[in-house]
Amino acid sequence: MNQERMAPSVTQDWSPRMCSSFEEDSNSSCSSLGTSLLSAKASESEDNDPDAEEKLCAVCGDKANGYHFHVLTCEGCKGFFRRSVSKGLTFACPFTRTCDVTKAKRRRCQACRLQKCLDVGMRKDSKCDGVIMTEEALLARRELRVRKKQERLQRVQKVPEVGSLTEDQKQLISILIDAHRKHFDGNFDNFVGCRPYRRIQISNLEYCPPPSAPSLSPKCMSPSFDHGSPSYMDLLPNEQQLTESVLQSESFREVPHFADLSTYMIQQVIKFAKEIPAFRALPIDDQISLLKGATMEVSHIQFNTVFNLETNLWECGRLKLSIEDGAMNGFQRLYLEPLLKFHITFRKLKLHEPEYVLMGGLALFSPDRPGVIEHRIIDEIQEKIAMTLKFYIDYHHPLPDSRFLFAKLLSLLAELRTLNEENTRQMVHIQNLTADAMTPLMKEIFS
Repeated sequence: MNQERMAPSVTQDWSPRMCSSFEEDSNSSCSSLGTSLLSAKASESEDNDPDAEEKLCAVCGDKANGYHFHVLTCEGCKGFFRRSVSKGLTFACPFTRTCDVTKAKRRRCQACRLQKCLDVGMRKDSKCDGVIMTEEALLARRELRVRKKQERLQRVQKVPEVGSLTEDQKQLISILIDAHRKHFDGNFDNFVGCRPYRRIQISNLEYCPPPSAPSLSPKCMSPSFDHGSPSYMDLLPNEQQLTESVLQSESFREVPHFADLSTYMIQQVIKFAKEIPAFRALPIDDQISLLKGATMEVSHIQFNTVFNLETNLWECGRLKLSIEDGAMNGFQRLYLEPLLKFHITFRKLKLHEPEYVLMGGLALFSPDRPGVIEHRIIDEIQEKIAMTLKFYIDYHHPLPDSRFLFAKLLSLLAELRTLNEENTRQMVHIQNLTADAMTPLMKEIFS
């Protein structure tokens, strides 16, 4: 049965709305509210006292659980009185209307029990509602209580999620998104001034001569990456890994163009980082250390947004890149295959733009990069970004998808760190094979 108890805090702030709430819990009138509240407060105070006398029902002597219809009663007598009055029941005593009403005998004579309810002061009227509620109204009220309780529980469960997205964290997301949109050129629209691919004795492909001006048309870049036309991979021998002899051959001198492409991607990450006030506030030595360690990781996170799961291609506008293009520039399968798997797994998570930029922020602000001095400051920044990402996921991804999403992202960051280390080793190896493999900026990053 529904046991209800008066809260002493009600006396702190009384309003007409609370009168209605009090009526729901006790079916008492507002006219005697003050007396009832004081009695309830005293009752609770005594309940907290182990030596206090136990409160008994004024009707049957059973243990009382609160004031009902203006009288301290048990739950049983409260329900009996309510049912009797709401249904308009009348009872006849089979004896002399002097039956004892006790805990053990209260069910023997309903007439005497109802009369005793009236004798001790239980009231049929309710000045707040006019009449005692009917069974239908009572059932509707109980359903309303259950629904409101569920709504309160849902709000309470969401408090850590919504509450943790403070204005500072929302501003952090806004800063990262603005920096990303401003400096990430996923279509390579501004990729100009690069060294073109040298193509010698290759039929059915457009020949791009050396640039006569600092700026090149995108037309000179598109054929080699347009997988709708014959590609270099169609012309390569069965051996997919590029060897020293291939790198040094005159037919496949693509490394300079790839170096310019990589440099452009690095420049985007540098501009992205410098758009973040927390990054600019760090000492210049720490800025350099963070960029040297995280540039390629942030770049991979950015370019995952243009990765096509159906084709396994990075669709950068007119450029369509694959791992085979990496193989043609000297990268080995032991790096390229895990890299492709990473991008497939990452893309399948279907992240939102805020989650992508927060992931980039986590990779950038890593306090364990070599050469970092302000470990504590950078660690605090990374923790703030991580908490923002966690609660953004909890709030914007419904269960069960969000249950392990944050943990998966942290795991992918660790995997990306391993890929970054292997990428550095491969770049150094390729540089040893051909002097055109790195630009000065790349040498600074991969040193």
